[in-house]
Amino acid sequence: MASDGHQPLIVGIGGTPRQGSSTELALTAALRTARDAGAETLLFDGRFLARLPHFHPNGEPPTPEQAQLADAVSRADGLIIASPGYHGSISGLVKNALDTLELLREDTRPYLHNRAVGAIVTADGWQAAGATLAALRAIIHAMRGWPTPFGAALNATSQLFDSAGDCREPKDAWQLATVAEQVLEFARLRADA
Repeated sequence: MASDGHQPLIVGIGGTPRQGSSTELALTAALRTARDAGAETLLFDGRFLARLPHFHPNGEPPTPEQAQLADAVSRADGLIIASPGYHGSISGLVKNALDTLELLREDTRPYLHNRAVGAIVTADGWQAAGATLAALRAIIHAMRGWPTPFGAALNATSQLFDSAGDCREPKDAWQLATVAEQVLEFARLRADA
């Protein structure tokens, strides 16, 4: 915790509409690491993201779900974004959630400004995982976020999680914990600054 007693808020965004997807389990595991280290966490999973309408910059006023997502990100000290790798890039579901953050363009901290953002990708194969991770990190940069030095890429060609939602492989658990630890470390450094 920061020296001023501030409990960092880490917001997780990602998953697929399928409950218990590899992407959702990876994001949940990373958020658990942040929570165990003293952060407050908030998850916007795939089922929530599926309820977001397609973002239209000149459309109707934001829906309650769009406003809820934008408000949480506005208050966040850090974020963890998790996407499946679909055809060499992030999923449309996750992209639409990130596009929705255009609602923050006039915020005192627009978009992801000055926040550490951890990236997690699950994909069927290393090529898809690498391409998707690069795309996600580029989007984080474009939105003025600070991608953590380490991004997690998990190869989902084998079963990644057991029935309790824990990583089967220590290397995967390490990746997810490292992303969470780096987001939280940066959030605390910013709070102390």
